[in-house]
Amino acid sequence: MTGSAALFTDRYELTMVDAALLDGTAHRESLFEAFARRLPDGRRYGVVAGTGRLLELIERFRFEDAELEWLREHEVVRPATLDWLADYRFTGDVWGYREGEAYFPGSPLLTIQASFAEAVMLETLVLSTLNYDSSVASAAARMVSVALGRPLAEMGSRRTNERSAVAAARAAYIAGFDATSNLEAGRTWGIPTMGTAAHAFTLLHDTEEDAFRAQVDAFGPSTTLLVDTYDIAKGVELAVAVAGPELGAVRIDSGDLPTVVASVREQLDSLGAVNTRITVTSDLDEFTIAGLSGAPVDSYGVGTSVVTGSGFPAAGMVYKLVARRDDAGDWVAVAKASSQKASVGGRKNAARRLDSTRTAREELVFVGDGPAGEAEFEAGDELRPLMVPLMVDGVADAAHTGRAGTEAARAHRAEVMQELPIEAFRLGRGEAVIPTNYR
Repeated sequence: MTGSAALFTDRYELTMVDAALLDGTAHRESLFEAFARRLPDGRRYGVVAGTGRLLELIERFRFEDAELEWLREHEVVRPATLDWLADYRFTGDVWGYREGEAYFPGSPLLTIQASFAEAVMLETLVLSTLNYDSSVASAAARMVSVALGRPLAEMGSRRTNERSAVAAARAAYIAGFDATSNLEAGRTWGIPTMGTAAHAFTLLHDTEEDAFRAQVDAFGPSTTLLVDTYDIAKGVELAVAVAGPELGAVRIDSGDLPTVVASVREQLDSLGAVNTRITVTSDLDEFTIAGLSGAPVDSYGVGTSVVTGSGFPAAGMVYKLVARRDDAGDWVAVAKASSQKASVGGRKNAARRLDSTRTAREELVFVGDGPAGEAEFEAGDELRPLMVPLMVDGVADAAHTGRAGTEAARAHRAEVMQELPIEAFRLGRGEAVIPTNYR
């Protein structure tokens, strides 16, 4: 990725810096924290996503000539502040949960330690990245859990904007999806891509047979033929006649899916295409996928639901100042006390308590102990530390960025899911599957 990310922010972040530079508080060492006060209604857990993208965006957060000229022209901040912004680069430290980690209400997902001026400007960047990506990953993880090992493909690019489409594909892949239809996501993040033909390709040709033959001639009999443009039963019969019993797959995008899929499986078997797979792609979400668990579906393609967080397009995370140093150099905990929006101030560390079966039972947040500190864990507990260094002195740990970081996050998510209680995977409404307790 190239180009400045400096204006991916809200105006009040710069005006706060402007005023803080004027009164001398801009350089106070501060600790900001990103967390979710609650999970979306009915969710039992969330999945952290976007961290690798965020680290790269922070490194690109520079005010170059074009950005400075625009700010000057629109008189957003004083000339002296423009001079400060011209030299800006983030030089602080970032700690947080690993990408792919499960999270719960109050989990200190990301902590940024730097001067107030350096850290406050990252609020919108942090939240726009983590809120969207984590929402997608959390919804995608639910779909993966009810797919029961059957492959899922993300194909929602047409249901969001062009940049979000790439981010969504990455987040869904981290959550366990197997492929994406988005080519930029494949190029940027190394995600496997998939796709063959839409109904338009069939309608282009004089007959359905002509369309099928053209596709098989181009891609071979292992291709996937879309069989529901006209009559599904006739389409299946024609698909096998054209491609032979070695036809790779048929795709169904409409109809009463449980009934249609069962009928298509029976028809394929009767035609000798016993190894031909069935993929379905009709406005699926976690509930319809769960409803197909007993049907002979081989794979799923999910669009709108995954890129919109299955009804919750933002994860509800906030970014708050939780501690700052006073004039004596000591850390002072600070917190908002507003009704319904109260937060817990102070520097924090976190760990997850596991029982003898390595099942998660409690999220422990240690207040007063910084993210790099050693929390005093209780004897006999098996506690898994959750916070890891992500950036040191403004330099991102390469293990969390790029294609390698994406693959690492995907692997970590798979491991974490093994720790969650079975109740986490129920689709019915419920509270967070484990409590968050402060020590």
